[in-house]
Amino acid sequence: MPEGVQAIAYQRNIEVLVSKLRRRQIVGSRRAALETLLVLRQVVSKARFSNIEQLVEIIHSAGRRLVEAQPKEFSVGNTVRKVLHHIREEYRTAAKKAPEDTALSISKLVYQGQPRRRGVAPKSEMDVDLKEDDPDDPDSFARSLKPVLMEAIQDVFDELETVYDSISKSAKDHIHSDEIILTIGQSTTVESFLKAAAHYRNFTVIVAETGPSYRGHGMAQSLSEAGISTFLVPDSSIYAIMSRVSKVILGAHAIIANGGMFAVTGSLLAATAAQAHSAPVVVCAGQFKITPLWNLYQDYSALDFSDPSSVLGFEEGNLVDKVDVINPYYDYVRPDLVHAYITNDGDHPPTSIYRLIKETYNDEDIEL
Repeated sequence: MPEGVQAIAYQRNIEVLVSKLRRRQIVGSRRAALETLLVLRQVVSKARFSNIEQLVEIIHSAGRRLVEAQPKEFSVGNTVRKVLHHIREEYRTAAKKAPEDTALSISKLVYQGQPRRRGVAPKSEMDVDLKEDDPDDPDSFARSLKPVLMEAIQDVFDELETVYDSISKSAKDHIHSDEIILTIGQSTTVESFLKAAAHYRNFTVIVAETGPSYRGHGMAQSLSEAGISTFLVPDSSIYAIMSRVSKVILGAHAIIANGGMFAVTGSLLAATAAQAHSAPVVVCAGQFKITPLWNLYQDYSALDFSDPSSVLGFEEGNLVDKVDVINPYYDYVRPDLVHAYITNDGDHPPTSIYRLIKETYNDEDIEL
């Protein structure tokens, strides 16, 4: 099959996702990660390659297109990097080149007799006799390696599907009875975390409404319906009530390499107030939100913006022409304002984020 025809087999899926990302039809880190993973699975399934370098370049090319479509949705690039990490690991294992002291990969678990999902053949029964650049059968390498790679991608899927439950398992260890918890806006991760803790503890949650989106209203209603004592307050009250708050629990849009994070507007205000009153700030976020990028532009360049008309309407007349309205959707929260990150892989201080990045991604994939 000519190279152009080979590309057509999966290029359409990439372009559809690119269009959705550009139009902001996909909103939210987890949803963007899941959509990216679906496309990458199609790419790996349909691509033709005769060596590992060709496959990596195909995924790199797809990843660049997706990241360029929406660079502020960090989970897209993170998912591409994680898939590449798994592919490299599984290739080394299948080719019997992995060092003995590396962490157990999927192939090693199968080799050691670990149970797999029903209907999936053990890798010991798969053809992993890899022959790169075989002139007699150029598809033999891809045919042998693809079952292993599809299993690796499925494991990433499983992690994304269960991320809320995995994080919530430790909720009762972080929230104690009679505590007063402050949170900002509506984060599905934080919501699941608080609801899980409510099965074991009685506590009160104060939700800042997070203007101008006011998504805190939905959060407060959901928690109240779950039987949690909940109060909704305007953002301007955060400093005033912080002296009564035991702990601040926030969600994150992205956790960056220096241990800081991007989070919904109002998070910086809450974290700063918490520091002034010596209240711990805990962030609940899936590990797929950890990105190897650094925040080089801490004011506006690295942030995302909402419609300024939600802050100052055009009906204000002459006033609109006299002011510049900046309505950032995310705050940058410095690492010194965060005490701990609770992820689906345990609890980590901000100073350990760089180590997680080294374990999760390959250096060759930092720049897609």
